[in-house]
Amino acid sequence: MIIKFKALRSLFLLLGLFLFVTVTTGQNIPVPKNIIFFISDGMGYNHVDATSYYQYGDSGAQVYESPEWVKLAMATYPAVVAIDNGDTVFAAGYNPRMAKTDHTYVKSDYTGSAAAATAMSTGKKVHARSIGLGLKGDTLHHISQSAKALGKSTGVVASVPFTHATPAAFAAHQEDRANYGKIAKYMLFDTKLDVIMGTGHPEFDNNGKPSKPDYHYVGCSKIWQKITANKGKTVFEVNDRAYRVKDATGDGNPDPWHFIQTREEFIKLSQGETPPRIFGVPQIYSTLQQARDRKPGSKNPYDTPLIESVPTLEEMTRASLNLLSRNPNGFFVMIEGGAVDWAAHDNESDCLIEEQIDFNRSVEAAVEWIENNSSWDETLIIVTSDHECGYLTGPGDPDPLYPPVVNNGKGNLPGMQWNHDHHTNKLVPFYAKGPGAEIFKLFAGEYDPVRGPFIQNTTIPAVIFMMWDNGSF
Repeated sequence: MIIKFKALRSLFLLLGLFLFVTVTTGQNIPVPKNIIFFISDGMGYNHVDATSYYQYGDSGAQVYESPEWVKLAMATYPAVVAIDNGDTVFAAGYNPRMAKTDHTYVKSDYTGSAAAATAMSTGKKVHARSIGLGLKGDTLHHISQSAKALGKSTGVVASVPFTHATPAAFAAHQEDRANYGKIAKYMLFDTKLDVIMGTGHPEFDNNGKPSKPDYHYVGCSKIWQKITANKGKTVFEVNDRAYRVKDATGDGNPDPWHFIQTREEFIKLSQGETPPRIFGVPQIYSTLQQARDRKPGSKNPYDTPLIESVPTLEEMTRASLNLLSRNPNGFFVMIEGGAVDWAAHDNESDCLIEEQIDFNRSVEAAVEWIENNSSWDETLIIVTSDHECGYLTGPGDPDPLYPPVVNNGKGNLPGMQWNHDHHTNKLVPFYAKGPGAEIFKLFAGEYDPVRGPFIQNTTIPAVIFMMWDNGSF
């Protein structure tokens, strides 16, 4: 607890210093019109390097690693790890000395995607399985809600089911991340999101083939069948209960969802006119590509051809930006490369690189959109992770710590070793560019001997709330 109090004290001291300098110098706090928030679920430093070695034959080659970007490390631990027989098990934080000297240390007190995404959306560290709810069950305030209060458009995009932990935790409120049906109904009928895109299509399998319907991720067959019919319905009667869509555009009228599912529809949406509101679920069940059946003997990225009937995360990114940017007041969108985590859990080196490359191309697409349609004076991009997964290192023994990933040249699988099949408490990378990016440096009040200055995951929404509320929380 001492570590947490020191971190909190440093945070407020730095905030006070920043506000003092702002007032005394007469400089205004940057107010980004648009925020594009990228999360590569499960990504650690070695995940980035391994992918860069394969893509380019060198490290530091990603667009978000360019010199003009702010680069920091970030701590991800939750407030509560678990509740065991009625006892609350609090996380002990992150200890840089232990992380540097004990190779087993980072396997404890790790977070889950639900708590991590909630922290990055609300500014509160919570229970490991919580979606938008505080430690006492209190409803927390999302960045997307602040965006809506300012008249902006909002969206969530993911390469995994739209009701999965990360997209859900940027919009919904639910006590357990596994309550997919409740989360689906909440996102569709209790939020004012303009864009929801993610997998979970109940009528297709993991290879993009038609299959026996499985409504696990969308919750209700009746709502699914009615909402995907594209008949402009705003009220859905199911089991003597009426579900009503919200007014997302602020004109006083409820806004129906326009459903899309084919790759062609996603690509078409990336340019030209768009419907006011999009619910996009590609024709695939759990992930865009990671869960597809592999060819026997497949070891390297793309040995098994990608499924061509589903969009890439890059294509979904372009589509979402085209729709959201129609709002003259700006927008907020969270875009998740969710299957990076799935590949890391399964220790799939080839899939990891495929998924991270798609994520990287999505960031590149957003950078291209800014430079062609916006500017770095009005749009902020954040690129980070919710936690590291798989304890990825180079080959070797933990003496004292595992070695880094080995560069075997462009197009070759790097020297990689998985040391865990779950999340870790390692620091993850954080990158930002655009209005307000430099502010994050002021909040990096802690230091790691390997990764340097680091922030807390709760720092991200704290800074955003400050910028969008003229300095007041």
